[in-house]
Amino acid sequence: MKALRLALATGLLSGALASAAPAKSEVVQASASGFVVSGSATSVGSTEELWYSLVEPAGWWNGEHTWSGDALNLRLEPEAGGCFCEDLAQGGSVEHMRVIYAAPGELLRMSGALGPLQDEGITGTLTIEMNTAPGGSELRWTYVVGGNAREPLAQIAATVDMVLAEQFNRLANPS
Repeated sequence: MKALRLALATGLLSGALASAAPAKSEVVQASASGFVVSGSATSVGSTEELWYSLVEPAGWWNGEHTWSGDALNLRLEPEAGGCFCEDLAQGGSVEHMRVIYAAPGELLRMSGALGPLQDEGITGTLTIEMNTAPGGSELRWTYVVGGNAREPLAQIAATVDMVLAEQFNRLANPS
């Protein structure tokens, strides 16, 4: 599995998903207690190819947005109850999100607070949809976040939107 993650991360298997249009995203709603960010990107690959890449986050997630600093430590188990997790040094680990709905080639929904949101009394639901589009496929995502936080959540909505847009653009448009 590490070899597959390495191949994906270094772009050796990215030929099927050549570049398409960059991601578009926006903060749809924001308040002190929550926010919604949403976006889309197109890919020249099929929804099946996009799904295959999605469930191997080492190939598209930026390692700068991991706890370990290395996307090769990420794994995603694409089934209900599955973990979007990261291995840490010294045998540690972190759960980024838990899979709550998985339909290969169509939809992945996960629940959890990403990154620094994990330190707050909040949760989020990330829905990732794939649809056939002219010349390839369309990737759409929505992340709905709410709960209690020490700072108004509206203040970080744009940053979360930017980080997710970067990740999903990398998924849809591997280099």
